[in-house]
Amino acid sequence: MPEVIFPGPEGRLEGRYHPQKVRDAPIAIVLHPHPQFGGTMNNRVVYNLHYAFLNLGFTVLRFNFRGVGRSQGEYDQGVGELSDAAAALDYLQSMNSNAKHCWVAGFSFGAWIGMQLLMRRPEITGFVSVSPPANMYDFSFLAPCPSSGLIINGANDRVAPPKDTHTLVGKLHEQKGITITHEEVEGAGHFFEDPHMEPMIGTVQDYVKRRLTENSR
Repeated sequence: MPEVIFPGPEGRLEGRYHPQKVRDAPIAIVLHPHPQFGGTMNNRVVYNLHYAFLNLGFTVLRFNFRGVGRSQGEYDQGVGELSDAAAALDYLQSMNSNAKHCWVAGFSFGAWIGMQLLMRRPEITGFVSVSPPANMYDFSFLAPCPSSGLIINGANDRVAPPKDTHTLVGKLHEQKGITITHEEVEGAGHFFEDPHMEPMIGTVQDYVKRRLTENSR
């Protein structure tokens, strides 16, 4: 497992980095769920997303937010975590300056951070938001949302209820120039416990594969 340590705003950040042999391979970062509720880069959803992108030919980085694992600093209500994500993207780009596509994927709290990163970084060409906690966090900053992407949630999610996700998707659908794809996995909860992980990851891979051939924003 290729461990990396790279500089973050509050000290070292710990990550896992998988480069492709192709020089201009697309790049992706994967963001983990809430640090105060046991979220780490080795969360099953994050781990599976990481390998989903890797298997599609992406150079991938996942990492621990400040205060998690060997990453320095303390939890910062999402403000510092957004800075950590920006630092991780800087690090990934510094080693992959020829990448034509740049994606961000996040799970739960990580989906919220990922969508904020999307607003700040115009080079991001696609996103995957898994179980975005639209009931806990305000997503109104996505106006307008700069990139097309996939929002995927479980129909039986009790942590981030589907009705809030539907409201978020509805608002994003009104925006011009982008396409938001929404998929709901029947029977799945917030964490996509088996047997729901495989179909969720399959949906993500199908979506990303299709987008890579379309060259659309």
